[in-house]
Amino acid sequence: MATKDKSPTGVGFNRRNFLKSAGVVGLAETIVGQQEADAQSGPVAVGPGDTQVRLNVNGKNIDLVIEPRVTLLDALRTRANLTGNKRGCDRGACGACTMLVDGRTVYSCSTLAIEVQGKKIRTVDGLANGNELHPVQKAFCEKDALMCGFCTPGFVVASVGLLEKHPNPTPEQIKKGLDGNICRCGTFARIFEAVSSVKGVPRA
Repeated sequence: MATKDKSPTGVGFNRRNFLKSAGVVGLAETIVGQQEADAQSGPVAVGPGDTQVRLNVNGKNIDLVIEPRVTLLDALRTRANLTGNKRGCDRGACGACTMLVDGRTVYSCSTLAIEVQGKKIRTVDGLANGNELHPVQKAFCEKDALMCGFCTPGFVVASVGLLEKHPNPTPEQIKKGLDGNICRCGTFARIFEAVSSVKGVPRA
């Protein structure tokens, strides 16, 4: 009985046989299988409903149940009653909501609370030591570095972050360190004077 010739020149040779002989089909199956396994073992999706979130704020753990889309500012102001930092532009431009996350200044109105779990968060509410104001807060009062006061919490927090990084900042470093904050009353000169006067900022 005659058999089909499966050599490259024979009648029985086709693309499928060639791919099998080259091992491509097996490789493709391996890749697809790995992709399916990765998809099953990947991060678990959360939302759109409420989810448990633990935040470390001013040295204390705060457990909240919030939607994943809730910002850090809203989570702390409306759920944890930490209202020191303000909502200004709500667009990450004015700096009134500035907080420190692992020592870095962030706009809390544009940062999701769920993203900063496990990180060290500091707000203006936690800067004072009991009734003793933080050196930056004292300087703002002594130099009268505020008018309406709405932007002050963000400026104070940003100044703390700056002074922890540069204990004796130059005027240029102060301008650069606070360039993400806006004072609509125009008290920038006194704010810069206050920051320049602070010595010995304690590191958290």
